[in-house]
Amino acid sequence: MSHELDGKVALVTGGSRGIGRAIALALAERGADVVICGRTESDLDRTAAEIRDQGRRAVALRADVSRIEDIEHMVRLAAEATGRIDILVNNAVTSTSAPFDELTDDLFRYHIDVKLMAYIRIARLVLPLMRAAGGGRIVNIGGMTARIVAPLRTTNGVVNAGVANFTKHFAHHAAKHAVTVNCVHPGYTVTERVQQIFEREAKELGTDVDAVVTRRTAEIPLGRLIRPEDIAGAVLFFCSPLASMVTGQCIAVDGGSGQAIAY
Repeated sequence: MSHELDGKVALVTGGSRGIGRAIALALAERGADVVICGRTESDLDRTAAEIRDQGRRAVALRADVSRIEDIEHMVRLAAEATGRIDILVNNAVTSTSAPFDELTDDLFRYHIDVKLMAYIRIARLVLPLMRAAGGGRIVNIGGMTARIVAPLRTTNGVVNAGVANFTKHFAHHAAKHAVTVNCVHPGYTVTERVQQIFEREAKELGTDVDAVVTRRTAEIPLGRLIRPEDIAGAVLFFCSPLASMVTGQCIAVDGGSGQAIAY
């Protein structure tokens, strides 16, 4: 086990299950104490127990990141409980799989609040804590819809493109404080949320979920769906000494399925 993050404190939003859980556990395995936030207390408690089983400190905070009051309260409690925040992984997400005609203004606003605005607000609040600690790492998780067209996920595409743009701009702002800011674009990752996407796609196509999974898997050159641990590996790189001079970058963990050339 590597202990390169010994003495560090990480805050992972949406950290109780799926990709966030895998990231939280990976950071703990590398030596970090971890604060996780989410909306479901039972999931938070279970993941916090798993972190403690690795011998690391875990703080579980219930928060709805679509609400600025919850964000401010969550960051304040995290800082009070740990005394510092060295790593922020913005991972909280919502997803509505629906054709464009079903997407209301309220749905767009909610997606923007849960993801893009929450990422901005939390980064803004955490930056002074990182500056006081002499530096830090911020990693934003924003799906591949930032780069591709996905007809049933227009709201995701809008916010993920915003996350990528915010990553670049905030990296430029935070660099003078020795804080790096990067982004990971997950491809189709085996989570409850992606299962829901596949179910809606199957409904639209008049087929079954297994057929959708088979078709999506065939689109991935490396031959399998992404696992949450694959995303965690990319986050660990951005948080490690190996990435000390990497900032403002967006990397896709998609098994090669993305066809765009990103410069």
